[in-house]
Amino acid sequence: MSLKNIYNLYKTFEQENILLSFKGVVTADLLTSILQIMESKLTYMEESPKLKKKVFNVMVECLQNLYHHLDDNETFDSEELEIKSALFFIAREDDSFYVRTGNYIELDKVEMLEQRIQKINELEKDELKKYYQEVLNNGMRSEKGTAGLGMIDIARKSGNKLEYQFSDVNDKYRFFSLNVKID
Repeated sequence: MSLKNIYNLYKTFEQENILLSFKGVVTADLLTSILQIMESKLTYMEESPKLKKKVFNVMVECLQNLYHHLDDNETFDSEELEIKSALFFIAREDDSFYVRTGNYIELDKVEMLEQRIQKINELEKDELKKYYQEVLNNGMRSEKGTAGLGMIDIARKSGNKLEYQFSDVNDKYRFFSLNVKID
């Protein structure tokens, strides 16, 4: 990357009001660090405690989703490293915050995730709460030990519909982009 590109990247971050960004493999230590940094940043922002709490809660859920959907293997070759990498950033625009994530997802998991998000987006606030309880009480766990509550919780805590997109990468993966508005 040329030095001019670094400055252009800085200007883009300023224009987009990006408060924090990360690209790489999400680890438990990284989760702790990012949460500490954002907790500190939010403390000094002149926002309502309720909004700060919503932003923090959504951020936690999004980071946990990125972390839980990695394979347990912690050593990667260079090709695997890109596939294991994720993008995470928080931006502020007007009176809203945005938590945006991006990660690779295996092609065979795309349809199920898209159906889950579509169902979540169809539900109103009270229906979403009921759906959360149903999934929680169902007792079903994924191979990662999660109950699939992350996206439901993100929608509940943000109070907004989930914006998402799957971009073609190759015949094995898609890149999943998620944008969560918090206001």
